[in-house]
Amino acid sequence: MPTKVRILPGAQMKNKRPPSWRPFACYTLANMSSSKSKLQTLGLRTWIEIDRKAIAHNFKTFRKLVPKETKLLAVVKSNAYGHNLTEFAEEAARLGADMLGVDSLVEALALRKAHITTPILVLGYTLPELYPEAHARNVAITVSSWEALRGAARAGARQPLTIHLKVDTGMHRQGFLLGDLPKIVAFLERNRAKVHLGGLYTHFAGAKDPDDRAYTIEQLQEFFMWRDALVKAGFSPIVHAGATAGMLLYPEAHFDMVRVGIGMYGVWPSDAAKKKLHKALIFTPVLSWKAMVSEVKKIPKGSSVGYDRTHRVKRDTILAVCPVGYWHGYPRALSSKGSVLLRGKRAPVLGRVSMDMIVVDVTGIVGVRVGDEVTLIGTNGREYISADGVAKAAGTSAYELLTRLNPLIRRIYQ
Repeated sequence: MPTKVRILPGAQMKNKRPPSWRPFACYTLANMSSSKSKLQTLGLRTWIEIDRKAIAHNFKTFRKLVPKETKLLAVVKSNAYGHNLTEFAEEAARLGADMLGVDSLVEALALRKAHITTPILVLGYTLPELYPEAHARNVAITVSSWEALRGAARAGARQPLTIHLKVDTGMHRQGFLLGDLPKIVAFLERNRAKVHLGGLYTHFAGAKDPDDRAYTIEQLQEFFMWRDALVKAGFSPIVHAGATAGMLLYPEAHFDMVRVGIGMYGVWPSDAAKKKLHKALIFTPVLSWKAMVSEVKKIPKGSSVGYDRTHRVKRDTILAVCPVGYWHGYPRALSSKGSVLLRGKRAPVLGRVSMDMIVVDVTGIVGVRVGDEVTLIGTNGREYISADGVAKAAGTSAYELLTRLNPLIRRIYQ
């Protein structure tokens, strides 16, 4: 690998910063003393902060890991993993992303409406009736079935439609199977004037586990067969296979382009990948999630808290109410399990997570009052809560946690 750098160890939900932690610019955002920060959050009960410097750091880290001639596709699907589709795409484009990956034509058109001109690939399913609009807006679509391929040929009767052919080498989700290869080649040869084969790609099923390489190698070997057959037939598509884990752990899967998703946001694709590479790489978390204290009260020993009275306090307790809940994306599974940061201290969640509120125990935290800033993900004082730590405590993944953050919450890029 090129330049070796040290990784920022991920902190679990109940852990303090590890001894080797070093502060980065993004973590200074917890300090709301500046007038600019106060103005940006004025009138907000909850907000999400996005660190531009962290985005740039992560992008440059990935850019160094692949040859200069290898393109980098920044995956901004699903509202940029909860980070705001258009603003994150603008950052990626400014940093030099060669292509942007979205889930749907709806997302692609939103980027075009925002005047983003970087090439776009729709990774998910596109309705055939929308193919002409995709062509008109210079958006490449994924074609992974015979119905879609025949529809692309019909839509490209006047001008060829750009497609990326998705092949199923073992994920068994989208994609043509190996038995389709001869017919696919023949079809594309007959329809060169109607369908432009802009790309060929596959997706790995188990690349996140560096100790289980056999299946991914089998997928690669099958993918080589597709590439070789299409090149032999005179096609020259952009060939790509590696998403974040695949490109990190399988340099032989870099091909013409890599697709970087979760890593761009400063989150490891898996614990196994992190364990394997933590001495060589730094990823900086991009997102912090904040809220405020909306109410403070003291209740006597033995009182119950929240719906269904699932939690009873064992001492006189000071409670703080925060106006966020599972509607905002704070998992209900964190009922009586989660914690937040307040005045540099950890405050446990008491009772059920409600639709729009949580209640936390601030008994040991001096001076808590209405309006205080609460950190749900990120750093506050010397404490840190990672997205991965929150997700694990809730029994899910950082992918799900981040993409489920309510899109109505304002994202503040700083």
